[in-house]
Amino acid sequence: MASLRCRRDPCGVVCVFLTYFSVFYADYVVVQYVLIPAYSGSVWCSLHGSAFNVILLLLLACYCKAVFSDPGVVPLPDTALDFSDLRSQSSRMSDRGCEGWTVCSRCETYRPPRAHHCRVCQRCIRRMDHHCPWINNCVGELNQKYFIQFLFYTGVASVYATLLVVSAWVWHIRTERDGEAENAPGKHLIVAHYIILLVESVLFGVFTLVIFYDQLASIIADETPIEQMRNRLMMKEPGSPSSSPPHHATRKPKLALLREVFGRGEIPRLAPQLSISAVPLLPSGSVFCWLLPLHSGGPSVGGVAYSALPDYDV
Repeated sequence: MASLRCRRDPCGVVCVFLTYFSVFYADYVVVQYVLIPAYSGSVWCSLHGSAFNVILLLLLACYCKAVFSDPGVVPLPDTALDFSDLRSQSSRMSDRGCEGWTVCSRCETYRPPRAHHCRVCQRCIRRMDHHCPWINNCVGELNQKYFIQFLFYTGVASVYATLLVVSAWVWHIRTERDGEAENAPGKHLIVAHYIILLVESVLFGVFTLVIFYDQLASIIADETPIEQMRNRLMMKEPGSPSSSPPHHATRKPKLALLREVFGRGEIPRLAPQLSISAVPLLPSGSVFCWLLPLHSGGPSVGGVAYSALPDYDV
């Protein structure tokens, strides 16, 4: 499973490298060419620098969790399973309360409801959303929270960097108009960094915020993109039932759906004697905890560690 958490996919490795490079380049330009020249000697230089780096720190923390966390890999059985009599096996699955479980012919194992096979990872992922090359990992039940947090902080950092660059550019124009600025030989270099950072911020900002909205809409609708596509194909097929999937039989509240992904907003206890009330800034059940890359609990079905099919005769 460790190989899955850091796959050697060439496209994914390149995307991860570009992400880290873009983040550190943005931090370098903002500090070296935006804050120091425009806000040098002012308290705003320290405030903006601290705020921007805190956002980038949270961005990188969420990104690392999304890249290296287990997305919800369905474990393989210790022994080979017999698929010769699937019809009788399916009836016994229902009798044992395993309704919704399906068979993956590629992994040769049983998988829980809403799990799908990833062609890149070559494994079944619980509540798989999609395989994202930018994190070189699947977005699934156990790391979707970190992926959404990464999208959020990338959008915030992009907007923040754009505002800082625009304000610094206006400051340079005013100082040149007043004759206070010297014709430094590095003027064209500064302008080039401003343009590159603006293009980077706009592209990444729009891209991540659109995906961020799509992820939240998918959670509230309680339907992954794979399930949406499958349901649309079923609707187009003649004679197919128009009813919703089994997990939509009882509509869950939106807050409950969000808590399934982000957790209940509780702080993980580092020690048995440490209570949540010991941290007054982050009370139990606070939505603010949704913004932090904290562990939000195990899967919704079957627990973190479970057999390929509990108490099943093979």
